[in-house]
Amino acid sequence: QVQLVESGGGLVQAGGSLRLSCGASGRALSNYCMGWFRQAPGKEREFVAAISWSGGRTQYADSVKGRFTISRDNAKSTVSLQMNSLKPEDTAVYYCAAARGVLIYSSSNAYDYWGQGTQVTVSS
Repeated sequence: QVQLVESGGGLVQAGGSLRLSCGASGRALSNYCMGWFRQAPGKEREFVAAISWSGGRTQYADSVKGRFTISRDNAKSTVSLQMNSLKPEDTAVYYCAAARGVLIYSSSNAYDYWGQGTQVTVSS
């Protein structure tokens, strides 16, 4: 069992930055692909970014490419999402998730464990 806890959300003006962190307990994260998803009010949960177990591969949604960066520290069992040049359309609850395996996944169905989410609000 893996427990995930997100932190770092908040209110920021458009063009600003936030850094989300996800801490894990229960098992080491080194065997898991880690992902970030988000869900805006009235919309379905969508993929944001993912990073392979080793950190060697990353994948991003087109809407965040060039603005967001995902990284991980397996020794500390943490995953981070650096978000720059934020836009009002980035407003959502952001979720950290873990998927067993050596591949990298963009589908939420592939993920086994989820955090409770952290709110990100970008004002215009």
